[in-house]
Amino acid sequence: MRKNQSGFSLVELMIAVAVIGILAAVAYPSYTSYVIRANRGEAQSYLMDLAQKQQQYLMDARKYTANISDLNATEPASVSKNYTISIGDVGNAPPTFTITASPKSGTAQAGDGDLTIDQSGGKTWTGGSW
Repeated sequence: MRKNQSGFSLVELMIAVAVIGILAAVAYPSYTSYVIRANRGEAQSYLMDLAQKQQQYLMDARKYTANISDLNATEPASVSKNYTISIGDVGNAPPTFTITASPKSGTAQAGDGDLTIDQSGGKTWTGGSW
């Protein structure tokens, strides 16, 4: 008499591996796209916060600053990991500023494009629209 053997056959195991592979091939690009959008949203939020702090700095000092440290803003870890933030084009007559978030190379955001906001609230993204 033969005993009943329990377990999986090699064919069943290979079918399960193939199904998992197909699911992973579909899910991973979608996940990375979501991560990139989430990181961009964090950077946009931080830029808007900096722009608001620039307006407050203008009310206090009668000029904009080119130093982020003057604004007393804490940069979120997800932003500092993926973007380089800079304040440029600070002018005094009329008062102007431009804050730019440039993606760091070697990160998921590398090809995403620069985010920019200015004193009038104008927002640009080289990869599309905010």
